[in-house]
Amino acid sequence: MTLSEKQKNGLDAIEKYKDLKPDLVTMDITMPEMDGVAAVKGIMEINPKANIVMCSAMGQQSMVLDAIKAGAKDFIVKPFTRERIKEAVGKLV
Repeated sequence: MTLSEKQKNGLDAIEKYKDLKPDLVTMDITMPEMDGVAAVKGIMEINPKANIVMCSAMGQQSMVLDAIKAGAKDFIVKPFTRERIKEAVGKLV
């Protein structure tokens, strides 16, 4: 199961993860209230094996590294291509 509902912020993402336990989470790094890095940490506390792929804009490399260190499995730089999405998701299945 994947959660396709767009979350407004990292707090929403954590709450939805608790409720739905999706197989895959894709999440932006930049969000209001709680950024993606903090949300990765929150989700990893719930499930250390969670499959999280981060999305980021160019220039956010340090935050991407923080997200990977926090437990994200991969990242996709915006603007992304269909092939890059398939590659990132393919690593997880």
